[in-house]
Amino acid sequence: MLMTGTEYIASLRELNTRVYLFGEKIENWVDHPMIRPSIDCVAVTYDLAHQEEYADLMTVKSSLTGKRINRFNHLHQSTDDLMKKVKMQRLCGQKTASCFQRCVGMDSFNAVFSTTFEIDQAHGTAYHKNFVEFLKMVEEADLVVDGAMTDPKGDRSLQPSKQRDPDLFVHVVERRPDGIVVRGAKCHQTGSINSHWHLVMPTQAMKPEDKDYAVSFACPSDADGLYMIYGRQSCDTRKLEKGADVDLGNKKFGGQEALVVFDDVFIPNAYIFMDGETDFSGMLVERFAGYHRQSYGGCKVGVGDVIIGAAALAADYNGAAKASHIKDKLIEMTHLNETLYSCGIACSAEGNQTKAGNYQINLLLANVCKQNVTRFPYEIVRLAEDIAGGLMVTMPSEADFKSEMPVGRRGETIGEICNKYFAASADCTTEERMRVLRFLENICLGSSAVGYRTESMHGAGSPQAQRIMIQRQGNLEGKKQLAKAIAGIE
Repeated sequence: MLMTGTEYIASLRELNTRVYLFGEKIENWVDHPMIRPSIDCVAVTYDLAHQEEYADLMTVKSSLTGKRINRFNHLHQSTDDLMKKVKMQRLCGQKTASCFQRCVGMDSFNAVFSTTFEIDQAHGTAYHKNFVEFLKMVEEADLVVDGAMTDPKGDRSLQPSKQRDPDLFVHVVERRPDGIVVRGAKCHQTGSINSHWHLVMPTQAMKPEDKDYAVSFACPSDADGLYMIYGRQSCDTRKLEKGADVDLGNKKFGGQEALVVFDDVFIPNAYIFMDGETDFSGMLVERFAGYHRQSYGGCKVGVGDVIIGAAALAADYNGAAKASHIKDKLIEMTHLNETLYSCGIACSAEGNQTKAGNYQINLLLANVCKQNVTRFPYEIVRLAEDIAGGLMVTMPSEADFKSEMPVGRRGETIGEICNKYFAASADCTTEERMRVLRFLENICLGSSAVGYRTESMHGAGSPQAQRIMIQRQGNLEGKKQLAKAIAGIE
């Protein structure tokens, strides 16, 4: 079944998800003005799947059931699948200019699928069968699943089992014949509130003494004992202002993050995919991180396309589009953006098949992709702000532009004064100019930054995490041998 965006939103209303914001429980979180743009953003991933022109990117035949499914729930079966994933993410970024929140689930599916297969081979467990049955259910119902990896971590110098507070990493507190009870939290969780289920993974490689922390499982988002505390974003309360429109920038769509707390949540055996196999926790983390770092070569590029367009529009409205330095800055933004895309495609094209049968990316190139993402979006945003001008962050409020209060010597209103003095090119109205500048403010500095700038730095791991993987995957010894052979060194 392929749900529509409307059906997806309706399905969220059926959940008893517990959401807290500003110190209060939000009963109708689906319609809350601060949360709804992120829900509408996910809905786009459903609606695009019903548009014929995007069917090849957005949908695919399931490798498990043979039925047509949304690609966000797919196990990659070839390097072509990996490349189409990146192209799909770029499309969704172009359509929303924000974080559409389903990538983390897709990436966790592929990482858990291959890792559970190898755990079962090594330990004689049945995790892979459990996961396959779970994913069949997800595909059939066309659900959104939040891939939950990042623990609070506490003191980073200590292993999970050595922390002063054992709950700083998700862990098993009780094992029963029919399942386990888990406690802890996952933080920075993208799209968690908007997901039907959560797929939990360990956050780092574990040692034998960390056995209780080497756990992977799935549970409904409204499971008993599970609740979420919504993460604040810059300028988020603008969405609560009466009649807010222009000031919102990207008023249609937005990203979303939350702290997800597991307060003694029971997990039945059928939904357990790792329980104590510390020797495979590192593999699961590495594979998930690789897939997710590939993702940034698509989603951030799509949003970058919109930023470049908005910056060019701002130049038009300012009457500066013909200036050579403006043209050069737009060229540089495009160059940087396409370089990110090239890395996403390259790590996909160089992918390989896992023992389980699905395909994974080239891990070295995926980490190079994400390392670039920690840098290039900052330069793209800097150039966009340069082109837009200082008015992007100093203009009066939308209420001032609409105010009918007399203020001038000749009886002009505040609104008339604002519209008079902030007018620019005759090719646009003052409001149109304000809209594109507010949009750039929002995406470069404000609440959409969760889908672009700062999230480009820390999403899928910090820059140092990628550098560690680049060192591991870079085959320095092999490169030394190449140099020795040509230099004539025995």
